[in-house]
Amino acid sequence: MYLATTDAAAKVSERPDASEARRGRVAGPVLALGAVSLVTDISSEMVTAVLPLYFVLQLGLSPLQFGFLDGLYNGVTALVRLAGGYAADRGGRHKLVAGGGYALSALSRLGLLLAGGATAGIGAALAADRVGKGVRTAPRDALISLSSPPDTLGRAFGVHRAMDTTGALLGPLAAFALLWATADAYDAVFVVSFCFGLLGVLMLVAFVPGHQELSAPGPRKQAGPGALDLLRVPAFRRVLYAASLLGAATIGDAFLYLLLQRRLDFAVSWFPLLPLGAAAVYLLLAVPAGRLADRVGRRVPFLAGHLALLGGYALLLAPTHGRPLLVGVLLLLGVFYAATDGVLMALATPFVPSERRAAGMAVLQTGQALARLVAAAGFGAAWTLWGVGTALTCAVVALAVALAGAAVLLPRTERPRTERPRAERPRTERPS
Repeated sequence: MYLATTDAAAKVSERPDASEARRGRVAGPVLALGAVSLVTDISSEMVTAVLPLYFVLQLGLSPLQFGFLDGLYNGVTALVRLAGGYAADRGGRHKLVAGGGYALSALSRLGLLLAGGATAGIGAALAADRVGKGVRTAPRDALISLSSPPDTLGRAFGVHRAMDTTGALLGPLAAFALLWATADAYDAVFVVSFCFGLLGVLMLVAFVPGHQELSAPGPRKQAGPGALDLLRVPAFRRVLYAASLLGAATIGDAFLYLLLQRRLDFAVSWFPLLPLGAAAVYLLLAVPAGRLADRVGRRVPFLAGHLALLGGYALLLAPTHGRPLLVGVLLLLGVFYAATDGVLMALATPFVPSERRAAGMAVLQTGQALARLVAAAGFGAAWTLWGVGTALTCAVVALAVALAGAAVLLPRTERPRTERPRAERPRTERPS
């Protein structure tokens, strides 16, 4: 057994990223995927930042039409994540499926150009963009986990999310600068956004290895449980239930920004800059939060991130005004994302077999996304029926209860029961 273990270790050390992992560096494929996400997020956030202005001011859409398109833009990803994860796991086609999603999102920018002012055409273009995002997310995260050693997963996801957030910061700035330079030429924004999206696809093809290239030498494993069969794995099921429970008590960011605008009564023209504040905090803390998760365990930062979000809700209820309220809420929201987004993927990875990694992450992301949609709808209904104060109080109570439930549900160990350390395995004495 010792010889077999030594031989396996030698094979792993021959992989191109093994030496970097020993030195604590992030693997090359993770950096390449981060660069792809950075460029792609510049493309997508350029469009996201100008859509309200484009729809309402340029096309003159009614609030009902805009609400329909906005819901379509944000909700359709949950419906295609499972399909993307399943397709990626069949034959290890993670890079191919992710590339298809990136390409579809890039082409949707041209769809906005061709749609003109037709609501149906705009809706189809937005649906194509969200389908592309939903298809690519799980295969991309699976590639990150497959290219990283288990003890550096938090850092790997943190680095990727930091690079991704950099693109989210640069996108709106680029869009508004372009509108200022071209006298509100929205077509120019869509064309430049398409160019950035196409650049992201080319970078993926050129610099990101596929699943087969990331796999260690040796015979290919047989297919593991299906995506829904993963629910029979107790540890994965507990992570899914905890993430969904917390998601069902998490109101959308847009509501927080609206509440800030109501409390502080600042000019509407400053409203689009609010997400940049939270994104800047996320960018600064994503890597440290990932490294902390690798050191102390991913369960603790994940719960602490939701505790920070609970503090943001409570701050909006407190008699705080002015700059302390604005800075406090944006800071706590950025801490929430830094401590939960990539950390959740790192937390679930050890409980999902490598041959079903994309499908497992798709199940987890879908459950969380659907739960957050329910939370957003519930908070909106409570705000309409009972007023903002009562709705926010309900949100605070719901998140506190969900935090207590998640603390009970989340596994206290991040190693599957079938993979105990060698020192813990029973030793059998063979007669000399």
